[in-house]
Amino acid sequence: MQFRDRIDAGAQLAKKLLVYAGEDTVVVALPRGGVVLGVVIAHELGASLDLAIVRKIGHPVSPEYAIGAVTDRGETLFNEEERQRVSPEWLSGVIARERTEARRRRETYLKGRERASIEGKTVIVVDDGVATGMTLLLAIRELKTQKPKRLIVAVPVVPRDTAARIREVADELVALDEPLHYRGAVGAYYDDFTQVTDEEVVLLLEKSRQRVQKA
Repeated sequence: MQFRDRIDAGAQLAKKLLVYAGEDTVVVALPRGGVVLGVVIAHELGASLDLAIVRKIGHPVSPEYAIGAVTDRGETLFNEEERQRVSPEWLSGVIARERTEARRRRETYLKGRERASIEGKTVIVVDDGVATGMTLLLAIRELKTQKPKRLIVAVPVVPRDTAARIREVADELVALDEPLHYRGAVGAYYDDFTQVTDEEVVLLLEKSRQRVQKA
């Protein structure tokens, strides 16, 4: 399956999620790319939009290959086999650096605003695609501690083996494509996969907040 861009992917996902329109729903997007889809989905469902800020910890030889992830609050999740193969000193430095970047992003995007309560609500976690699933799985784990009523993951594309892992921890996975033979990178499934900037994220979040206030 091929998507024109993130807006196209978000619109296609939104159609699959309309069953949740009218519920007490919060869309939680993973920045940066997931925010573009999150805005589209939140608008179509009449839901509010929030962020789960998680940073990938890439392999020292192949940085795009995630061996773990860390949140802005310092929670981590690892592929334990890969973790055992890297230097503890190197890993500790990367964790510190990526946590600092996650905290910077939270301050830049949310400017000190606290995350809205999701207890008892339907939560839809959105990203622009999944490879190893490390960042998404950590986001799910953190969000579940806040006791949502239901936690749904919505992504355009996810490898079939990663999809199975997500279904083990989420109440539902809504995916447009679950390829058995993954193309190696999320961007390979998009005609336009231009990097989203901090400024674009801030603007998208502000537009979403204004829409909710007017509703």
